[in-house]
Amino acid sequence: MSTYNHWFIRARLKTRQLLLLVALAEEGNIHRAAQMLSMTQPAASKLLKDLEDVLEVQLFDRLPRGMRPTWYGETMIRHARMALANLNQAHDEIGALKKGHYGQVGIGAITSPGLSLLPAAVALVKQEHPSLRISLDIETSPLLLERLEQGKLDIVVGRVFAEHDKTNLRYESLTEELVCAVTRPGHPLLGTSGLTLRDVLSSGWIVPPAGSVLRHRFDVMFQQDGLAPPLNTVESSALLFITRMLQQSDMIAVLGTDVAHYYASHGIMAVLPLPLPCHMDAFGIITRTDRLLSPAAKVMMKALKQTSLVQYGRRLDAD
Repeated sequence: MSTYNHWFIRARLKTRQLLLLVALAEEGNIHRAAQMLSMTQPAASKLLKDLEDVLEVQLFDRLPRGMRPTWYGETMIRHARMALANLNQAHDEIGALKKGHYGQVGIGAITSPGLSLLPAAVALVKQEHPSLRISLDIETSPLLLERLEQGKLDIVVGRVFAEHDKTNLRYESLTEELVCAVTRPGHPLLGTSGLTLRDVLSSGWIVPPAGSVLRHRFDVMFQQDGLAPPLNTVESSALLFITRMLQQSDMIAVLGTDVAHYYASHGIMAVLPLPLPCHMDAFGIITRTDRLLSPAAKVMMKALKQTSLVQYGRRLDAD
């Protein structure tokens, strides 16, 4: 299909209409939205009406004290945000290229690959392209996927769960994340052989927050052994807190194996010889199928695939 057959070209869609949709979503009032965009209210009303006429749907319900987006409106607002984010990124990339830089890439990762995979990949990119700007977020998968959808990130190394909308996601699996129990160095249980869950039932535990996948599997692990889950617990996934808490107590924490061995190698914690059959789902590299990767993001993707072969022995398809 020719580009000139796209509806938004025939309709002469204006950038100001996209800005107006976002402003209306934020303000809920056309007068304030018009003020934000330095236009008159009649001009804003006409822009909105023109867009609704082209789409042949009502984007906002007109209420006595403001406006509320319809389902159609929510859809257009979401895509307007993405389009504006892409335009901002294009401007930033052009500006960087004019200055002799290679552009920028935003990447997000959950903790385990953020520690085991990302440093090597970033180092590889910086070796070849020192001026390429890299921003890195270490967060939970739901937050990272939200930022990916908003166009704030180009690539995510994380998990996709059943509740996530996978319509426009491309997922390439890397590896499962095993977990282990960790304590402070010198913990009295470290010298104990043949440890079982019953031996640690009365211990204090630092566990993932209630509602998380790992917390559910942790509790089920005890139940499958005919035991009630530990009662003496602190819920946290904050590594700074966990490491400090372990250092000044005899508590036990559940951590991803890669993270645990990293801290153990620096003498900050020790891995308890206790088999934990619970584990996290596989994580992988996630991108959007409805968005082309920038040159900088392609460089980062290539580095991720090279380092994943070394780290996980997993060869991914080359783009």
